[in-house]
Amino acid sequence: MNNLVEIQNLSISFKNDGKIRKVIDNLSFEIPKGKVLGILGESGSGKSLTALTLMHLLPKNAIIEQGKVYFFDEENTIDWLSLTPREKETVRGEKVAMIFQEPMTSFNPTLKLGKQVTETIIENLKLSYEKAKEKTISLFEEVKLPNPEKIFNSYPHEVSGGQKQRVMIAMALASEPELLIADEPTTALDVTVQKSILDLLKQIQQQRNLTVIFISHDIGVLAEISDKLLVLYQGELIETGTVQQILKSPQHPYTKGLMSCRPTLEMERKKLPTVQDFLDNKTLSEKLIVSAVDKTKTVLEVKDLSVTYSLKRNLFGKTVKSFQAVKAVSFSVYKGETLGLVGESGCGKTTLGRTLIQLIKSGEGEILFNGQSVNSMGRNQENDFRKRVQLIFQDPYASLNPRMLIGEAILEVMQVHHIGKTKKERKEKVLTLLHQVGLDDSFFSRYPHELSGGQRQRIVIARALALEPEFIICDESVSALDVSVQSQILNLLNDLKQQLGLTYIFISHDLSVVKYMSDRIMVMESGKLVEINETKQIYLNPQQDYTKKLLAAIPRI
Repeated sequence: MNNLVEIQNLSISFKNDGKIRKVIDNLSFEIPKGKVLGILGESGSGKSLTALTLMHLLPKNAIIEQGKVYFFDEENTIDWLSLTPREKETVRGEKVAMIFQEPMTSFNPTLKLGKQVTETIIENLKLSYEKAKEKTISLFEEVKLPNPEKIFNSYPHEVSGGQKQRVMIAMALASEPELLIADEPTTALDVTVQKSILDLLKQIQQQRNLTVIFISHDIGVLAEISDKLLVLYQGELIETGTVQQILKSPQHPYTKGLMSCRPTLEMERKKLPTVQDFLDNKTLSEKLIVSAVDKTKTVLEVKDLSVTYSLKRNLFGKTVKSFQAVKAVSFSVYKGETLGLVGESGCGKTTLGRTLIQLIKSGEGEILFNGQSVNSMGRNQENDFRKRVQLIFQDPYASLNPRMLIGEAILEVMQVHHIGKTKKERKEKVLTLLHQVGLDDSFFSRYPHELSGGQRQRIVIARALALEPEFIICDESVSALDVSVQSQILNLLNDLKQQLGLTYIFISHDLSVVKYMSDRIMVMESGKLVEINETKQIYLNPQQDYTKKLLAAIPRI
């Protein structure tokens, strides 16, 4: 038997408030032994639900309406869906293990990482603590963690995102499973860390002859690691084939849309197509986006800006240990410009953005907005500054009050800054803003949990626009979105910039997106500004080795 797993005619529905909604419809495919199967699709396509079925972790309101799942080990065939609860616990870990998308939420923050891995080994392999610790250290070495003994005795918050993901891989490998499921394991990681994780998984897969399911919405990532691809759309399998077959000759409009809507390093700066454009067979725009930068007008000027965090204070409140997150950074932003800001996690991008808007008070240096010093503003001047400069955060769900209607969340900021004379006038403006970001009046009376990720991001953009700003800082505003939703938000930001004459700083770890959006790009490393230049020059002729490393790590189709 060449297959490790076969799924036949699987259909799953969710039951909520007496209503039944089908989420996987008649799904059939095989997973070949010793190969990497990539599953491509957007949120809601059924990717993760398929993985949870194999892990026996379906939510309680899930109903398996029909279908069979067979697992073929060396001795016999296992009818996967008919196992008893005790048998399910046994095969989970021994036969199948999973690497989850967000490692921070997968670990217990109160336990050291080594203890969490050794507990898994003791439970599944019945080893003594000493043997389990020895195996854990060996696994940490296999996943190339620096200083394994130190990581063993560290808490989750004490290591980087990439290191946590490596510990998660070690934990998944601890029971020596036959099938490893990786569910979006690199989505939240920098391109360089993402590349190292992909290389690591491929190396381990080949060394152990593992069978792997790799789930992602990014076809560039899947192209790097997969042998075979499945494309899921609204719970249905719409296309399957080798990576080369699908990349060279995608058959379904949805697959073509997923491949085309993501910016690439080679593409010209024109309106991005969306998946819906391909599904509707629309004619794609060939019109280039014309830059409206006015280099005679400097909107923002930063001079020798440094930001230092106090890590430890003594009994008298004096700082005895500190960390300099931003180190003597200087740059200017012109009117109508989109200035891209890139770098790995911890390089100081977000700290710089929040300091510019004075959510973090700078320790040294000067920030000038339209020639006026931001550092020495009085309260009235600062309130006016906060109206004119807005920040769009990375996570729109965390930026909205879950108990507040969408309309009220936008009205609130208008009331605080005295925009509009009456409640009726403010509500009319809110409705206008909703239309401006592509939403209808009904969204006024909805709660954040009732919206998709892309819709929530549009709401956060509408709230930022409510104060009629001149300058917007976008801090990783599209990094958590599906590529199709991402293309819609990027198009929206470009349209609003043109319509309202906005100026942007666009912060991201995704260099393809930054290239698409930006007129100029600045690169930060360890708190320092190492390179700033026109976008084309950064990509065609990078001057710094660090910039070259970032560019080399971008997945290419």
